[in-house]
Amino acid sequence: MMDKMMDRESYETFRDGLRRLAGARIEPNAARFDSEARFPEESLHAFKELGLVSLAFPENDGGQGGDVLSQVIALEELGRVCATSSLTLMVIWAGLVPISKHGSQKLRDEVIRPAMSGDTVASICLTEPAGGSNLFGLKTKAEKQADGWVLNGQKRYITNATRSDWYTVLARTGEKTLGLFAVHKDDSGLVLGAREKKMGIKGSPTADVTFENCRIPAHRAIGDPNQGHRYITDSLTWTRALIGGQALGIAQGALDQAVKYTSEREQFGETLSRFQMVRAKIADMATKVEAGRALLYSACAAIDNGSADARALASMAKLFCSDSAMEVTTEAVQLHGGSGYLADFPVERMMRDAKITQIYEGVNEIQRLIIAKHVYDRAGAR
Repeated sequence: MMDKMMDRESYETFRDGLRRLAGARIEPNAARFDSEARFPEESLHAFKELGLVSLAFPENDGGQGGDVLSQVIALEELGRVCATSSLTLMVIWAGLVPISKHGSQKLRDEVIRPAMSGDTVASICLTEPAGGSNLFGLKTKAEKQADGWVLNGQKRYITNATRSDWYTVLARTGEKTLGLFAVHKDDSGLVLGAREKKMGIKGSPTADVTFENCRIPAHRAIGDPNQGHRYITDSLTWTRALIGGQALGIAQGALDQAVKYTSEREQFGETLSRFQMVRAKIADMATKVEAGRALLYSACAAIDNGSADARALASMAKLFCSDSAMEVTTEAVQLHGGSGYLADFPVERMMRDAKITQIYEGVNEIQRLIIAKHVYDRAGAR
């Protein structure tokens, strides 16, 4: 579908193809995914059409070797019409990429290569009932035994749970060490909780995942079982940029809907788009979207280039794009008037979907702490 490195024109061609796919295959089902709280199986089939699952994986694992910007563009265009579908793809990547990067050849052959066909769903299991941002506070344990590992503990708010084939689990392997482990849905001792009832992204299943003496073979430890914290910290820099893409897509979709509605709706003998206050709101919304896009794409370049600023830029992008998504979708509802409060119009769903982007993968308050630390550290270095 694409080369690893593309010029600007190629990125736009890639975007155009995704936009057509999203408009034809995903947007028509988006409202039903939400109203029926149904997993977006149709979107999963659409992903296969363009090989989107393989986009985030290296060629030696059967993937396309797409850079971070191409991944962000994909999530942006999906999020523009359906946040649930964008999240589904993003979490498949989040669950499987650590295996691809750090897993043994045996584990990659077992998990990653079959997943490149686009039929595999995955989850990443970090958060626990006692908290999410403090990774060293987690209580789930993995104990080494002669024939493998035994996991015990409980994970909370796990995306794609009840539908995933593979669960990538962060667990304590020692008093001060963490490891990552690949657990299959059929492994003995894996227990799935009831689906949560949520404000938004309702088509994406969220549930507890509990491990009760869950036994897995030794090769399912992902890389060094004492380096899980480092693996996840590196992964979070990348996934926060991905969430920035999802949030930016939601904001762009809401802006598009607001422009369409205000161009068609008439009051006092002229369309709403002729009113100065409406134009001022649209201008502010468009500015937030474009500013977010510039910051996000800068973060993507920093990640791909291995820049020391990548972690802070990813946090900035996640913070700004998600806050902007909340602001833009709220204004889009306002510009729709009473219609915006009805489920008949997409902006109502978009506003509910936008909220989670300020919360998951590190609440925005945590992003501000990461950014501030980076700023102070850099000032101290000078």
